[in-house]
Amino acid sequence: MSDVLPVIESVQGFSVAGVHAGLKKDNRLDFALIVSDRPCSAAGVFTTNYVKAAPVLLDMERLAADPAHIRAVAVNTGCANACTGQRGLDNAIEMARLTAARLGVLETQVLVLSTGVIGTHLPMDAIERGADYAAAQLGTDQWEAAANAIMTTDTRPKMAFTEVTLSSGQTCRIAGISKGAGMIAPNMATMLAVIVTDAGLTPEQAHGALTMAAQVSLNRITVDGDMSTNDTALLLANGASGVVIESPDDLRTFQKALTTVSTKLAKDIVRDGEGATKFIAISVHGAPDDADARKIADAIATSPLVKTAFYGGDANWGRILAAAGRAGVPLDPSRLTLLIAPREDVADLSGDALTLVRGGVPTAYSEEHATAIFKGATIFILLTCGQGDGWATVWTCDLSHDYVSINGHYRS
Repeated sequence: MSDVLPVIESVQGFSVAGVHAGLKKDNRLDFALIVSDRPCSAAGVFTTNYVKAAPVLLDMERLAADPAHIRAVAVNTGCANACTGQRGLDNAIEMARLTAARLGVLETQVLVLSTGVIGTHLPMDAIERGADYAAAQLGTDQWEAAANAIMTTDTRPKMAFTEVTLSSGQTCRIAGISKGAGMIAPNMATMLAVIVTDAGLTPEQAHGALTMAAQVSLNRITVDGDMSTNDTALLLANGASGVVIESPDDLRTFQKALTTVSTKLAKDIVRDGEGATKFIAISVHGAPDDADARKIADAIATSPLVKTAFYGGDANWGRILAAAGRAGVPLDPSRLTLLIAPREDVADLSGDALTLVRGGVPTAYSEEHATAIFKGATIFILLTCGQGDGWATVWTCDLSHDYVSINGHYRS
């Protein structure tokens, strides 16, 4: 597997476009198409919010009915088409129909994604323009335009690309785009992602691979602890490279590459969190089991007190332990160890890593050193519980004044 790149080269059989249809002001791109020249095996993972947007309901239904013949994904921004009743569902269907007519495919072969304000109806004249313009501008080199077109409060596009070498020596490609900056919480987040590959997968393989990848990437991020009505991640596999994933070894290789791509997209979302100034990795080790470790990590990552301390560069580690203690997991404080480091993973804890707490009480650490780490742009937190083999890592960001400003005036 090659390194994951932040720009996308062509993926065989796929063409894309990003255009301005009039959903956003100032001529910003607001409608995207991702199209395969042949049927794809497709899979999706969706928000676990009980209030689901019309496009989520439609895509879930279409993937359940026929996941082996998907040809396109149409994405609009500016309007979530959520809490819009039957009219909203009818508009989602019409969005797919308009797109299918311009591509010469069946309406049931088109999936739709929407993001934006909840409770407003899709402006169908703009959707029709988007379908017209995007179909006319499809190209293999338009990934950045497509990534820009799906943004809402994002400040930059999010892309990931890698090439995978299988046991036969053959290669295939995986590429993805995502959006999201606020209303981000574990169990999908306001997050959209479309990942494509020119490898051949069965629908069952696609579903299994995407579910496994999302569980350790897209479902491990939080910006503000809120969960959207529209969260969707899709995987489309068209087999245009001639590579068919068959052997267990090749499936494992593909899975690793897909997870790396989705992890890059997930981390990009956190780095671009609304008002964020810091990227923070929180790893919990030694919990009773993995599920308990995840609960503890999530409690820390979503704590407003913890997140504002990070924003202020205040090494107030007591907030971290307090959040861990309210996660609903029985903990023995006398076994807790807390370490911080100016990096994003656990690969190397030598050098400037700093242990703040050991045995549940503070060490004789340097306050100046701790403050310097908290003031940095990238921070790693390791909480060791000493009560089992469970572990989990989540990624989050700080909570700043700008987050309040962005969301206090979102509709205006």
